Amino acid sequence: MNRPDLQPVPTTADPEQLRLISVLVVILGAGLFLALPFVLSIGAVVFLPLTCALVLSIVLAPLADRLAGWGLPNLFASFLALAIAAIIFVALLSAILQPALDTIDRLPAMMRQVARQVAELRGDLSWLSDLNRQLLRLAGRTPAREVVLAGPSVLEQLAFATPVFVLEALLTALMSFFMIEARVRMRRRLLNNPAHPESGRKAVKMIREVQDLVGAYMATVGFINLGVGVLVGLGAWAFGFEAPVMWGVLAALLNFLPYLGPLAMMLVLTLVGLATRDTLLIGMLPALLYLGIHTIEANLVTPALLGRRFTLNPVLILVAISYFYWIWGVIGALLAMPILLILTALFHHIGRPNLLGFLFGEPLFPAEEGEGG
Repeated sequence: MNRPDLQPVPTTADPEQLRLISVLVVILGAGLFLALPFVLSIGAVVFLPLTCALVLSIVLAPLADRLAGWGLPNLFASFLALAIAAIIFVALLSAILQPALDTIDRLPAMMRQVARQVAELRGDLSWLSDLNRQLLRLAGRTPAREVVLAGPSVLEQLAFATPVFVLEALLTALMSFFMIEARVRMRRRLLNNPAHPESGRKAVKMIREVQDLVGAYMATVGFINLGVGVLVGLGAWAFGFEAPVMWGVLAALLNFLPYLGPLAMMLVLTLVGLATRDTLLIGMLPALLYLGIHTIEANLVTPALLGRRFTLNPVLILVAISYFYWIWGVIGALLAMPILLILTALFHHIGRPNLLGFLFGEPLFPAEEGEGG
């Protein structure tokens, strides 16, 4: 005979309970989003190498798997994958560093040339300055004087940052190696978990998809940026710039930073062009040619090669870049896209939050979406 106190308890959650849980999740998420930058920036010595190592391990894991598939031991394949990445990084850095230091040495002379170009332009537009002074006089205001505070030179900043950079680079390399080397044991442990075999298979599938997504994105964008760098280097050589290889490598690296990187490249080309040419139009020509290359790459080549799989909201990309730049500076901005891709792949498995429906009373993660993910 069935007893009333032993009846099965319904497992379906009440809509009000789902709504309350969704509210708590949104509040906790917003609090974490606002508090995380302060924690990560204060502990940048620990968290920045850890994040770089995590991204590197995800990017280099497919390469280590390919090397291991050729019969190399896992330990040696992991070390070789990391060594290949280090060699590429050192080669790119050496192609940029010395010519960049030479350009910095010539910066005062270049700035004087740019100032002369600007002075000539201001002379042609002197009526605008006169109009501005007349408006200020009519408004009863006087032009304010600017006070410029002297700061440390570029060389002093480099000398101060070098020991920290070396320490963080060593920590990143060590953690990356151990993460890459441990990938096989982690997969085996997840697949051979007798308590939760299905969860282990889902976790391995999720890790594999994250690695494939980020690795394919970095490889595709790397080849695209290599083409951009070759074109910019040839253009710098044809235009008579010194160290055209540096300009090609710089254009390729800055192109990894969406929107902001090409803008910075245009500003640098404008500055150098005005400093090395006598007329304003010819001085602006390198930046204009680069703008044409970037326009074709961003609107035709990249969408055709990346496709819909890597399509992300431009606003979301800019928010991610500004968010991680706020935390870790330029390195954080470069890490923004891989981190955003990792989060996109994770949300593909756990289900995307229904933010629009949440505003109208629906649960943040609908039951059918969670079950299907």
